[in-house]
Amino acid sequence: MARTSRRAFSNSPCSTIANSTTTTTNQDSNWQQRSDLFPADKTREFDKYPLVNADMLKNRKQRPKRVKLSLRDFIEDSLYNPHYGYFSKHAVIFSPRDTFDFNRMKTEAEFHKQLGHLYTDFEDKLDLESRNDARQLWHTPTELFRPYYGEAIARYLVENYKLSHHPYHDLIIYEMGAGNGTLMLNILDHIRDFYPEVYERTKFKIIEISPAMASLQTSQLAQNTNSQGHQDHVDIVNRSIFEWDAYIPEPCYFIALEVFDNFAHDSIRYDLVTEEPLQGQVLIDGQGEFYEFYTPGLDAVASRFLRVRDAASGQPYDGPLRSPRLLRSLRAKMPFAPNLTTPEYIPSRLMQFFDILHRFFPLHRLLASDFHSLSDTVRGYNAPVVQTRYRRKTVPVTTPLVHQGFFDILFPTNFQVMEEMYRAITGKLTRVSSHEGFLRRWAYIEDTRTTNGENPMLTWYKNASVMITV
Repeated sequence: MARTSRRAFSNSPCSTIANSTTTTTNQDSNWQQRSDLFPADKTREFDKYPLVNADMLKNRKQRPKRVKLSLRDFIEDSLYNPHYGYFSKHAVIFSPRDTFDFNRMKTEAEFHKQLGHLYTDFEDKLDLESRNDARQLWHTPTELFRPYYGEAIARYLVENYKLSHHPYHDLIIYEMGAGNGTLMLNILDHIRDFYPEVYERTKFKIIEISPAMASLQTSQLAQNTNSQGHQDHVDIVNRSIFEWDAYIPEPCYFIALEVFDNFAHDSIRYDLVTEEPLQGQVLIDGQGEFYEFYTPGLDAVASRFLRVRDAASGQPYDGPLRSPRLLRSLRAKMPFAPNLTTPEYIPSRLMQFFDILHRFFPLHRLLASDFHSLSDTVRGYNAPVVQTRYRRKTVPVTTPLVHQGFFDILFPTNFQVMEEMYRAITGKLTRVSSHEGFLRRWAYIEDTRTTNGENPMLTWYKNASVMITV
């Protein structure tokens, strides 16, 4: 089972897809699909409005109007803006008060039932403090299967550290997007209790872009009685990984669990005849409505992604240009046919993350886990799920052009392609396995087995993969 939804709320977002010769419209208002019979012509505004990026919007407390920006920057701003971004203001991670006793459960269905009750109780208590119909509540395997999930990762870290770096170097661990800080605590607890000689040399550093999450992690570290003593081993850095500028010469381990899916993507469509790529741009008009344009001439980031992907890929990958060129040309000549392909969403921000690792963490080893497939995505190749929770129900929508900060925009990861790009950028070797395969290797799976032999920790997150540096 995949993780439950995160994000969704919209005042009256509208999205228009346009290019130099063809314009189509797909507009949403009050959760109803607008008609696309009479698309608005925003070409004049697109030519006039200034081009901005997510960095230029970081200090703005109000959502921008009368600007244009790449879809990559629109998503970045929607998710991470310090003043109205999703992770800064609206995300809440479910955390059960006690560890699930899987060995006393008869079946996995009983786990589902208990989890449902706990979800309701958890949100009831939050509503007593402050009612919020648009609360974005979601969970992670770290929280559902604690401490066992974190202990599995701790075993992986310690065994590889002992084989490669002990006793010449400290065990230095970086975690990105650490949520409530639960994984950090579970890893440090396990290393302290079972590998005290390694614990003395362990340093755990969290890189957290969200001020709210960084504050929560600090609070968890101070309040958890079982974590006493960990403070001297932990450093919480409240900044974006893309702002990192310190060179780390020591060997280290870099953990990124469910991080890739929320990296901003570019949208690319190709001319059906010439195969020229066009990059998605978002225009925000004076009323805060959104219109998507596709323009020739890619920016440096999107252009480099396509070049690196083509150079690194050793085998074909799925995309809008996989079909025969003649067939695409014939389709383009049909009445009312579009002159551009279906959108392809490329993880340009993930490529930049690999650049950061290569430049500033040259001796790192990456441990990353994320979704290789998602259901209910918007239209396109490698397309995202865009959704929100409203009054405790998931509300999916059909466009990434949504009211900034209230919607989760999460993408699947093509591990075949990204493994090859990671190798090309960093020069390191990797191994990709299923989520279940990784846990069978490193977890004590009997801890999460029900009495009938089912194991929720193995059967949930079937749509996730794990990539490690070897």
